[in-house]
Amino acid sequence: MSLAPGDRPELAVRRARAAVGALFLTNGALYANLVPRLPEIKAALDLDNASYGLAVAAFPAGAIASGLAAGWMVRRFGSARVAVVGTILTGTGTLAAGLSPTFALLVAALFLGGASDSVTDVAQNSHGLRVQRRYGRSIINGFHAVWSIGAVLGGSMAAAAIAAGLPLDVHLGISLAIFAVVALVAFRFRLRGADDDAADDAHGPAGAGARGVGLSARTVAILAALVLIGIGGALVEDAGSSWATLYLSSGLGAPAALAATGYVALVGAQTVGRLLGDRLVDRFGQRTVACAGGVVIALGMGLALAWPTVPGTIAGFAAAGLGCATLIPAAMHEADELPGLRPGTGLTIVSWLLRLGFLLSPPLVGLVADAVGLRTGLLVVPVAGVLVAVLSPVLARRMPRR
Repeated sequence: MSLAPGDRPELAVRRARAAVGALFLTNGALYANLVPRLPEIKAALDLDNASYGLAVAAFPAGAIASGLAAGWMVRRFGSARVAVVGTILTGTGTLAAGLSPTFALLVAALFLGGASDSVTDVAQNSHGLRVQRRYGRSIINGFHAVWSIGAVLGGSMAAAAIAAGLPLDVHLGISLAIFAVVALVAFRFRLRGADDDAADDAHGPAGAGARGVGLSARTVAILAALVLIGIGGALVEDAGSSWATLYLSSGLGAPAALAATGYVALVGAQTVGRLLGDRLVDRFGQRTVACAGGVVIALGMGLALAWPTVPGTIAGFAAAGLGCATLIPAAMHEADELPGLRPGTGLTIVSWLLRLGFLLSPPLVGLVADAVGLRTGLLVVPVAGVLVAVLSPVLARRMPRR
């Protein structure tokens, strides 16, 4: 890593950590600024529900279309540069969605936003894992906690803009300007050098230098297990965002204001879990923390579904959020360290398949709910918890320390 004259390596790494945190914050905030204003766009374009659903699906469709190219982009242009450019393009996509005068342009704008977001996600995680290797201890969960904080910030900015009567184009233009500047400043403090810099591997696990040499059947099996662990976390997250409010209101008769607290409980507990996750991982290891998380998910939501009450269900979603807090970061970290894969490849595969999980989870639960009821459909959450607990042995006991 090349440093400015007089710059101590420890200070440079701390600055890089702050820079990656800033990138996660912007990534969480940009699309969250658009989400509360999507109904306004729907009304402005006079879209029916089917057309609106198709337009919104363009964002994850774009993410899936570009996701597998992220690893190549990171190796070709560098993780920090790709993350910053992707951030700006994601913000441009959200602004273009707000300005779109037609349905076709709205779909194109959201597709661009999703495609850019997917690449940004891989790039910022790749750079964050570089910084983590320099630290010699877990810090990746903290980055994901900052992403959650950014999502809350973005949604709050949108709510404030709506309350103030700020026009959609002005609001999204301000959002893009603010977070583009944040990303560009963060780029100044990135780790220098290539993403497979030997200085990073010196602080990583044994065998890191052998990456990209000979892909074994064992590596493929571990990667598949890591994908399933990550998808388990994605299923839990999506159950909270897509179904918690509906289940509490229509299934259990909770008032609208109270029903909304199911999702809030999940996200809030998940954020707390991520803030505490790095210390827990350093002390107990990824394997133990993930296994315990899977048990908490299975017991929390299993009991809530077995004996359904409004308070118990809210507590169940909170338990699920706490249990899934470290799962996706753990899967990404372990995949990025797998021997036999070129830098960024494992991370790209896990991230791409996670997007598929987020895309396919809502219709899967919906089909089960239509057939036998939403309460049965939500059994996907405790099942995901059991799956994570069973597969947790593929994760490392302890992270190698510097």
